[in-house]
Amino acid sequence: MSSTKSSPRWAAIARDTNETSIQLALNLDGGSFPTDTDSRLLANGADSHASQSSKSQTISIHTGIGFLDHMLHALSKHAGWSLTLNCKGDLHIDDHHTAEDVCIALGTAFNKALGSAAGIARFGSAYCPLDEALSRAVVDISNRPYSVIDLGLRREKIGDLSCEMIPHCLQSFAQAARITLHVDCLRGENDHHRAESAFKALAVAVRQATSKVAGKEGEVPSTKGTLSA
Repeated sequence: MSSTKSSPRWAAIARDTNETSIQLALNLDGGSFPTDTDSRLLANGADSHASQSSKSQTISIHTGIGFLDHMLHALSKHAGWSLTLNCKGDLHIDDHHTAEDVCIALGTAFNKALGSAAGIARFGSAYCPLDEALSRAVVDISNRPYSVIDLGLRREKIGDLSCEMIPHCLQSFAQAARITLHVDCLRGENDHHRAESAFKALAVAVRQATSKVAGKEGEVPSTKGTLSA
């Protein structure tokens, strides 16, 4: 095996508070998970709608909120990630802590897995439709956490996820991932379609932004020469 093979872009983290207990493992390029993946994730199995396994990806998501599982499944699938995630949260209160903390943990793992931005495209953008809905996402792997999210959702809830939490989830991910993120739903009548098209657009934009650029190995994609804080 070549000694120049790049290191895996993966991370495993656990995040435990009085409100949520989260374990997750992420591989930005699909494939297997880190050897230090929390053993509690091994019990997830493939027993939920948000579980999928193929030769290139393994996805298993259990947050206790079905629609959040659905959105993170779509994000993982179209970003090309392998992701296993388990959360036990205080859903007897409401969905806020679980949804927020899951996306903070995912952003933290993303930032850890990506490591140095050297050699990547840095910028990514995508439009994704879902039937009548169309969303646009623009990403900068900037180490400058900022987000502008406009989905135009009208319902109070989709399944068990409050619609007010959907843009907040994207904001929480961007903050913890230390990226600049703009997501806009440009049109659509169905709120499920609007939200899902947004997550799919984010997935494609992230995949583009984190892709490795041939011939740019080791080069930092910035005129400053650094993307550090």
